[in-house]
Amino acid sequence: MLSQKLLIKNATVLTMESSDSIIENGEIAIEGQYIVHVGIKGTLPAGFLPEKVIDGTDMAALPGFVNCHTHAAMVLLRGYADDLPLKKWLEEKIWPVEIGLQREDIYWGTLLCCLEMIRSGTTTFADMYFQLGQAARAAEKAGLRARLSWGMIEKPPATFLGKPPSPDYILEHTRHSAKKWHGAADGRITVMLGPHSLYLCPPGFMRKIIEIAGCLELGIQIHLSETIDETEAVRSQYGKTAVQLLNELGLFEIPVLAAHCVHLDQRDIEILGSKKAGIAHNPQSNMKLASGIAPVADLLQAGAVVGLGTDGAASNNNLDLIEEMRSAALLQKVVTMDPTVVPAFQALSMATVNGARALGLGSEVGLLKPGYKADVILVDLHKPHLYPRHDLVANLVYAAQSADVDTVIIDGQVVMAGRRVLTVDEEEVMEKARRCAARLTG
Repeated sequence: MLSQKLLIKNATVLTMESSDSIIENGEIAIEGQYIVHVGIKGTLPAGFLPEKVIDGTDMAALPGFVNCHTHAAMVLLRGYADDLPLKKWLEEKIWPVEIGLQREDIYWGTLLCCLEMIRSGTTTFADMYFQLGQAARAAEKAGLRARLSWGMIEKPPATFLGKPPSPDYILEHTRHSAKKWHGAADGRITVMLGPHSLYLCPPGFMRKIIEIAGCLELGIQIHLSETIDETEAVRSQYGKTAVQLLNELGLFEIPVLAAHCVHLDQRDIEILGSKKAGIAHNPQSNMKLASGIAPVADLLQAGAVVGLGTDGAASNNNLDLIEEMRSAALLQKVVTMDPTVVPAFQALSMATVNGARALGLGSEVGLLKPGYKADVILVDLHKPHLYPRHDLVANLVYAAQSADVDTVIIDGQVVMAGRRVLTVDEEEVMEKARRCAARLTG
């Protein structure tokens, strides 16, 4: 990566360190991968000579969004299986198509996902899908920061079509991928283990995964308590909830990213809070599949670290973290009948600094602060729907749109400027993804 010095000037800077840490007419100095200065205009350290200056007039500068849960290449199935119950969606539409996935499908699908995420201000994402190496290639090419895993299934359900790769094969592949990709692309790409869920990865297999994760010093991402059917099946088989059983197995003693966490009892919430578990809240996917509403307000109160995810575009159908912020806040207000819960700054934190913490990256990204990686987005505020400006944070959460994201910087590199993505050929990516999808579903 080429090292360069960038200066963003004249922007309204939201550092995300606190709700009042907003710098009017601010500046951000970047050297290489890192932020080296944040302050009011005119406080730039002596001797810092920028090679490129970005004018942030009428723009808000804030940390890039963090998408804590997605299945990136499933973007190829966007619009293919809508308005169906989860069981029918999976068994009759998604699984039959996924049998035909090829390596290049994963690459071009993930690249299309990366393109969409860049254009909506996401700079970091966590992915669980197939062919981890192809997802890594795409993230490296696009310039995003990624936490990648290959979804593991030990015991596929009877309705599963085809034969998934064996658990031993995926574990060996993950070991190989960790050697090749963990810390690749100047540290942007890291690897996690990805047991799909407790109901598809029973306790014996989960123990093995937890042990391997500890030996390799890798985190784990998993689907957890997503649906009522899943929750009741686990309780019926084991006499306890998934959270309680996984806690007994030692899952929460290592870095874990738990997606969904919709159906929890009070003890589950206490465990997730006391263990400071990372939780990926996916409000729009949960709504669309009628999975339910996660008790986010209670989880936050208990001390859990809650970030936001989109889930895959086959069940959302977009990858827009601004929409997820708004949905997350509004859902908690209506389900608790309390308009004060999840206020705007907390929702914005879930999309930035708390999302980074949920992924185990809280010491690297999520704040605009010297020493942090330079993952910065500029949001154009000169839009009718963002006037007047009584409350900037409220405008960003409740009124902004993904198309307002003007500039995206990841790891100190400008990957989008003036709404033009600089790392990939957008037309090529869309055309190649279209061809992949047509072959899969034709």
